[in-house]
Amino acid sequence: MTTARQVRKAALELPEAEERTAAEAVTYSVRNKVFVSVADGVAAIKLPDEVIAGALEDHPSAERVEYRGASSGFRISLADINGQHLNGLVRQAWISRAPKNLAAALVEADSGAVPSDSDLPTSIGKPATRALLGAGVVTLDDVAARSAAELAALHGVGPKALRILAEVVRESGRIQESEE
Repeated sequence: MTTARQVRKAALELPEAEERTAAEAVTYSVRNKVFVSVADGVAAIKLPDEVIAGALEDHPSAERVEYRGASSGFRISLADINGQHLNGLVRQAWISRAPKNLAAALVEADSGAVPSDSDLPTSIGKPATRALLGAGVVTLDDVAARSAAELAALHGVGPKALRILAEVVRESGRIQESEE
């Protein structure tokens, strides 16, 4: 069973994601385009048609959402979907709703490709690197602008990566906002 809290975490880990509460629903958007909402234990996820078909096949209890006669997404009770699959759908929804250049950067990060302008240390490991790049943290300046708690909240960034990042940021003369 998945919770609204898990949806929140998955959505807010994505670059430029914003949370709003409107009429008993919590919505998550990227540049004012909603990609997922949660109300009364049900998630409504904005997905492209080709993804909706597979999601409906995987989750018979879900239903297609239509807006003005066209498919706009997929709705499912949080009790009927595991967290890992929901995370993937939230990510796909974000990619489909985000501006093309922002979405392309996330897809590139997911592929494991490190941008040429990145100065993240390789010693933090691939999972931590993918998590940071996926959250828009590409350089040590980006690391220094985040609190340790924000970095630790990213799935894939563990204690070892945090220790290495803190050390490299200190050695480079950058000061991390908070060591919480």
